[in-house]
Amino acid sequence: MRAVPPERTDSEAALVNASAAPSVVRVLLVDDDPLVRSGLRLMFGGAPDVEVVGEAADGSEVQPLVDEHAPDVVLMDIRMPVVDGLEATEALRRRRSPPEVIALTTFHSDAHVLRALRAGAAGYVLKDTSPALIVDAVRKVAAGEPVLSPEVTRQLISRVSGGDDRDKRAIWARRQLGALGDREREVAVAVGKGRSNAEIAAELYMSVPTVKTHVSRILTKLRLNNRVQIALLAHDAGTGDAEEQRPG
Repeated sequence: MRAVPPERTDSEAALVNASAAPSVVRVLLVDDDPLVRSGLRLMFGGAPDVEVVGEAADGSEVQPLVDEHAPDVVLMDIRMPVVDGLEATEALRRRRSPPEVIALTTFHSDAHVLRALRAGAAGYVLKDTSPALIVDAVRKVAAGEPVLSPEVTRQLISRVSGGDDRDKRAIWARRQLGALGDREREVAVAVGKGRSNAEIAAELYMSVPTVKTHVSRILTKLRLNNRVQIALLAHDAGTGDAEEQRPG
């Protein structure tokens, strides 16, 4: 895992690391099917900039293996018999300097994928995704880039029925955004709309470095892991524009 000075927060570290992936991306494979792990290891063997440093057959094995191997990315199966990938991701992302997580699944399980993203996963891939795209996803998250597009995030949220929980999430999300400064809130809403840093800079008449600073502050203030979580928060709040989020 990349060394992070003790005084730097996880959110700030994520933005620093977003500039470039490590020269060799260290990957931990987590799947209860040995054939899947074997296939993934073989696939990554063809990528000179990716190294598989360990394997786990259950979520309960993840924490010790992360301590031992310090991976940059954990490719995490969602469904496992003892400790599933959702619980393992939640526990892993609570670490001070956690590796990035990509959720791995055999099918589109919207509720499970959404929970993995809320827990801090940088995205998800299907097991039948082409090898080239899985390798590319690992490279992207190692460089600090989410692998789930804002459009897919919106589709996931719209397909998952929230009921009372949805209303509670909306209230909580609006309170969270209300704790931000005006410009930070505008940036958060723009992230939720899928804008890139350059697009946000043009839209809000600020420089790209200023946008990055605002994103860093949002992550730190709200104790979020990545831009995907900012987007989820904005969607939960039902943001149409920044004005909707003013406390009142």
